[in-house]
Amino acid sequence: MRKKPEAGRRRFLVSVWSAILALTAALVVIFHQQALARQTPKAQDSRISVRYTDVRKDAGITFLEDSTQSEEKYYLETMGTGVAWLDYDQDGLMDLFFVQSGETDAYKPPHPLRSELYHNNGDGTFTDVTEKAGLGGAGHYGQGVAVGDFDNDGYPDLYVTGYGRAILYHNNGDGTFTNVTAKAGVADEGGWSTSAGWFDYDKDGWLDLLVTNYIEWTPKTNLWCGERRPGYRSYCNPGNYKGQKTKLYHNNHDGTFTDVSDSSGVGKPESKGMGVVLADFNNDGWPDIAIANDTWPNFLFLNKHDGTFEDVSLVSGLAASEDGRYEAGMGIDAADVDGDGWLDVYITHLDFELNRLYHNNRDGTFDDYTYRSGIGNKAILLSGVSMKFLDYDNDGWNDIVQLNGAMLDNVQLYHSEVSYKEPLLMFRNLGKGQFEKASDSLGPDFLRPVAGRGIATADYDNDGDIDIAINNRGDYPELLRNDGGNLNHWLEVLLIGTRSNRDGIGASLKLTSEGFVHVEQSKGGMSYMSASDPRIFFGLGRRTKIESLEITWPSGQVDKLTSLAVDRIIAVKEGTGIVARSFPKIRPKAASQ
Repeated sequence: MRKKPEAGRRRFLVSVWSAILALTAALVVIFHQQALARQTPKAQDSRISVRYTDVRKDAGITFLEDSTQSEEKYYLETMGTGVAWLDYDQDGLMDLFFVQSGETDAYKPPHPLRSELYHNNGDGTFTDVTEKAGLGGAGHYGQGVAVGDFDNDGYPDLYVTGYGRAILYHNNGDGTFTNVTAKAGVADEGGWSTSAGWFDYDKDGWLDLLVTNYIEWTPKTNLWCGERRPGYRSYCNPGNYKGQKTKLYHNNHDGTFTDVSDSSGVGKPESKGMGVVLADFNNDGWPDIAIANDTWPNFLFLNKHDGTFEDVSLVSGLAASEDGRYEAGMGIDAADVDGDGWLDVYITHLDFELNRLYHNNRDGTFDDYTYRSGIGNKAILLSGVSMKFLDYDNDGWNDIVQLNGAMLDNVQLYHSEVSYKEPLLMFRNLGKGQFEKASDSLGPDFLRPVAGRGIATADYDNDGDIDIAINNRGDYPELLRNDGGNLNHWLEVLLIGTRSNRDGIGASLKLTSEGFVHVEQSKGGMSYMSASDPRIFFGLGRRTKIESLEITWPSGQVDKLTSLAVDRIIAVKEGTGIVARSFPKIRPKAASQ
């Protein structure tokens, strides 16, 4: 008899608790929605709309890369050539240099081939000044280019790599250059030099030169690869040829260099070098060497502070993919993608391989974070040739731009799902090293398929966002102007070394802005056979205050600047601080609409 009221009370209590739980759940949902609503504007503060516009024609750039295509399928033809940004006349505006190929035994061009230098006129246009500058390089089959002030006179010099030999051009400071290769001793005779980079490996205040070499190939050793029927002959795999050796030239402070490749250790292993980045990977204050090799273990040489390097390629985890494969390494760069203050590494590869992001574990080792970063196999059908870290939307996180293009012009005969010309890729860093593909939002010019080879980045119009120059195989280049990136705040820093090398290569910069800490390095090399704007770029998102910028120079000098204004370009002189320097902001008079 008593059980019925007890059961009723139980049913009543259950219904009450159910109502309470339902109300609690509803409140949680409402609170969560309100929290998201409050957070969304903050999270999206730095999300802006950016488009890239190809302004090459309006800019007056008429360079045309010659692929030297022949029926012999010379391996040399696949490589393409590089591109460089440099302020050769020190007027505060970035100029453009395109490397050109040359004639071969199987290809005689209809007109002489030459590299070309374009002067930035400050109004959105460029003028071809090659003849006056003396940089044509007639008869040289050029490949890549490295920019650095090797004699500390305040003007950037050019090292142009190539098949059979390389050329060092000294900047005379009057708009002309002199070929000083023979005197300097850096011709790399008999080598097939691809990428190169300047850095001060012994920190004596003078830039040294690192040169990557490729394979032992000549027209006489050119093999037939592919099927023996019309149109099916293809370019051979580098596995058919022996690799060459890496070169390291020490600066003697008198316009000459000494070959220290063997004594330093970097020239001992066989190499098939394509790309190089020179930076401090273990944060010991000394620059190291990372090289992307083609179908060969990638190299990591750590600086031992005594003029020699330790080969830690295999133990570091950088030599191969996570599954132990040696892939077609080509483009390479290093940047801190997750905000921990240590440089991570990205290396591009060909189709049916993955482009690898290696995370720095801060203990001398790297882990393959390709999938963990969200990049995964999003470019599995593209051939990644070159790449560059950049902050294209100025949100404070390093993004990845990747230039693609198959090596085989007849690749579709062998892989119908792969194209010879391929679109650019942009991987946007969402923060902490997590990436999403953002290419589709950047406009039709960004997505136009090309046979891409060299890529270099710069703020060529000094408006506070990063533009892109591309050298395409057998085609006109592209000048992709960033439209919209400067809606977020920014700071650019030009380094002027005194005790350190004039370019400040090897310096570490630590910026603190409203609790956000961003570390960058002034690096050598980068990309694939190309050279980018030497100024150090910081995206700030919506942050409007910079509490401090601390610069640690290669000499050990530390300069700390405080309370800096945003949205400007500054020149910082070692031991002095900010110095007056003009960086004219230009507005294109003939911009594409």
